[in-house]
Amino acid sequence: MRRSTKSAPAEKRRSVNEIHTELRSIMKQGHLPSRISLLVIALFVSLSTAFSKQRPNIVFILVDDMGFSDIGCYGGEVNTPHLDRLAENGLRFTSMYNTSKCFPSRACLLTGVYAQQCGMGRSPKGIKNAITMADLLRTEGYRTLAVGKHHSNHSLHDRGFDRFYGFHYGPGKSCANHFNPGEQRSGEGVPARKKGESRAYCFDDRKMLPYYTPKEKDWYTTDYFTKWAIDFLEEYKNEDKPYFLYVSYTAPHDPLHAWPEDIAKYEGVYDKGYEAIRNARFKRQRDMGLFGPEAILTKPSHKPWNSLSADQKKDQARRMQVYAAMIDRVDQNIGKILAKIKALGEEDNTLIMFASDNGSSAENVDTGTGEVGSLTRWSSLQKEWANVSNTPFRYWKNLSHEGGICTPFIAYWPEVIKNKGKINRQPVHFVDIMATVSNITDASYPSRFNGERIIPLQGESLLPALQGKMLFKRDKPIFFEFRSGGAVRDGKWKLVTKSIPKKPKNPLKDKVTWELYDMSADMTETQNVAKQNNEVVQRLSQLWQNWYAESYGL
Repeated sequence: MRRSTKSAPAEKRRSVNEIHTELRSIMKQGHLPSRISLLVIALFVSLSTAFSKQRPNIVFILVDDMGFSDIGCYGGEVNTPHLDRLAENGLRFTSMYNTSKCFPSRACLLTGVYAQQCGMGRSPKGIKNAITMADLLRTEGYRTLAVGKHHSNHSLHDRGFDRFYGFHYGPGKSCANHFNPGEQRSGEGVPARKKGESRAYCFDDRKMLPYYTPKEKDWYTTDYFTKWAIDFLEEYKNEDKPYFLYVSYTAPHDPLHAWPEDIAKYEGVYDKGYEAIRNARFKRQRDMGLFGPEAILTKPSHKPWNSLSADQKKDQARRMQVYAAMIDRVDQNIGKILAKIKALGEEDNTLIMFASDNGSSAENVDTGTGEVGSLTRWSSLQKEWANVSNTPFRYWKNLSHEGGICTPFIAYWPEVIKNKGKINRQPVHFVDIMATVSNITDASYPSRFNGERIIPLQGESLLPALQGKMLFKRDKPIFFEFRSGGAVRDGKWKLVTKSIPKKPKNPLKDKVTWELYDMSADMTETQNVAKQNNEVVQRLSQLWQNWYAESYGL
């Protein structure tokens, strides 16, 4: 059985061995009194213990376009027992922030710097002036493994991962069909496509161009990403080193595709309509302590359910039914990964983290033929259900209000997390994950890597929170920017806008309408207090402008 941990880096081990050799030589020569010898030996044992400190396996599970309230432990009605168990025996965060968009969120997560700083702020051209978590951990003796989606022109196999089965951005710019990302197979209909070509599937250094067409008729992204992850764990189970496993599911991102048996579980559930589901979710969120009595459910941006025709109700209920089935399937597969980790005897010292890359999407896409949920139809959740999915927040993906940037975040680590089931309300960000991993593994974050200048870490370690302590006071505010959305979070204050020009210049103070919220009393952004706090608005807007200009080199 593989040890789930490894000793400190080789250079540190060599140092200890050298000390050991020298001490033995000195003692053999009789140059040390016995009492001092014992003290020296005790010191050596202490040093050896410190340097051989075991380090955990690290597993990060990311889903795509899932809203804040979609899983059970965050108030949802979707059946997610495995995620719920992780939350019950780990920690839940209520203010884990992403970037509101797929590719910059992944850049922040993997590098520990803002996407705007590493060339991934506006388009997924590729990471620069930054290392990935895999780059860092591989130099520290970790096996680095990845499956699923990577949103960049570069494959993860080129960015520090020993193994990568999944797809990345180029050469086309379309999302992937969940049942068949390639060409039509015998006996099946034409796989629906969103636009252009499918993204390039990779199997380590092999790229399947122009399409990857699976031979297996039971092929489904969530299932096979899980299979590949488990295969990797099995392949390396006898290695004397820890691993970093990055599982990046594409579900529940459109197209809405799910297996019939999973769809059937939610037959009739969403016939109740938007209001009933949203109100029930908010009540459960309050009951489980995610939000206090001061929290207010935001005004709905969905249409009244009763204003829809019978056909419209049927169509909308079906969309949410399939979306729920996709999340259900993700949870089933997470259960398989957890079972494999447990079977390998590695659960106690494995840090498992779960998040979504942004809030639920309001995008309206409908192409192809057939029923919503089938291989030949490409459908999206649309704005109405996205508003429900992001309960209790406003807005959705691509905006910097809470509905776009606030994700569920669960951390599970039996050996370390003792305050099981607790809820952490401190504002944290995807850039904090790299800082956390660097902290818990004693890894040295470089200033240069492969001849390239590396941007310093922008996040803070979450280890104190995992240990049941308060986080250190953040030295810097948290910043956001994507498309028309922008924000800065500093302590209790959040300054946010959805009016950034398409081609902004710095400074932007005359072109942006800012809103200000006291997040300590108004987590759902219902009371804009900008007029009453002009000095705060001016201070935070200047901070944001300075960060924006520095990040883009203006």
